[in-house]
Amino acid sequence: MSKELVTALNALEQEKGIKAEVLAEAIETALAKAYEKDHDEADNIVVNFNLEKGTIKAYAVKVVVADDEIEDLNKQISLTDALEINRAYEVGDEIKFDQTPKDFGRFAIQTAKQIILQKVREAERGIVYDNFSKYIDEVVTGEVEREDTRYLYVILPGGQQAAAMKPNDQMPNENYNMGDRIKVLVTEVESEVKKGPQIFVSRTADNLVKRLFENEVPEIEQGVIEIKAIAREAGDRAKVAVFSHQRDLDPVGTMVGQGGNRVQAVVNELSGENMDIIEWEEDPALFIMNALSPAEVEEVIFDPINERGVTVLVPDYQLSLAIGKRGQNARLAARLTGFSIDIKPESERDNVIAALQQKADEAINGPRATPFEAEADADEAFANVDLDAAE
Repeated sequence: MSKELVTALNALEQEKGIKAEVLAEAIETALAKAYEKDHDEADNIVVNFNLEKGTIKAYAVKVVVADDEIEDLNKQISLTDALEINRAYEVGDEIKFDQTPKDFGRFAIQTAKQIILQKVREAERGIVYDNFSKYIDEVVTGEVEREDTRYLYVILPGGQQAAAMKPNDQMPNENYNMGDRIKVLVTEVESEVKKGPQIFVSRTADNLVKRLFENEVPEIEQGVIEIKAIAREAGDRAKVAVFSHQRDLDPVGTMVGQGGNRVQAVVNELSGENMDIIEWEEDPALFIMNALSPAEVEEVIFDPINERGVTVLVPDYQLSLAIGKRGQNARLAARLTGFSIDIKPESERDNVIAALQQKADEAINGPRATPFEAEADADEAFANVDLDAAE
């Protein structure tokens, strides 16, 4: 029977890539634990699975000790008894005694089946993990399978593995139906999951926009055009900052494409999500101006205290355009540039400058006293004057 088991292990090695030695070692460990459990927790049992001979044996390991130091006959053997077995034994040596039960072979087969199933599942999980971990941050096309209270499940290429899409990774402007084919970004592959690797995908990740443009704009792959930053409110609007490493090549026009065909392909894939393509500038002021497009910016004033804060002045009639519906344009521009942006009408320029100057002065000299505080300070100073001395 053990020889048949060896044949099965060798076949598994060929089919699943699980080495027979790995399976044999796992079987040995499991059998040793089972033996110990059935024999008063004996913890000196080792099992040997000989793959060449096809035999499985259980041994009790005993340590050779001096005759007058015997404490546990189950784990120790006297030197006198050891020498009767082999004259070469010395104190401290270990001797194995065959303890293989009569029904050990049948029990071994049952245990082996469990181990094999476990190892096969682990191997399959490992294959799935290896296959999809290399696709992290890449776009794949999947088919909507089903939805439960936690996730939307998407069958990935190959048809054997489903990925999970969390609610916050689903586009708010999309309804998903079984059989729909959608492009998703692989965001995470968890290996330590009981039922197998868990793959997570997204339709709302910023990098999905980046990957979709990479598919449409060959100049990105060529390294001529670079996407520097993306800020996105999925399903509604996104801002994409691009830069050209070739002076005579317009980065915005290249991304948009002839007749808008390139950007429109991305918009269509994202169910109508609007795309603002703006030119990235190394100068933060120019970058912020571009980021607030389509609004015109008259001036960018940097906060004297907060190095990541700016006040932007726009024509009064463009204030609502600069801020955007529900503040979206300002919000996306801030995320795109990494600056906190306060938008003010140009007519308030003097007030803005004065407020920033006061802020800078207070940072250097401390807060300026209010009129009430100034009067109180004067009263206190007057009260401290020695009138007699003054006379």
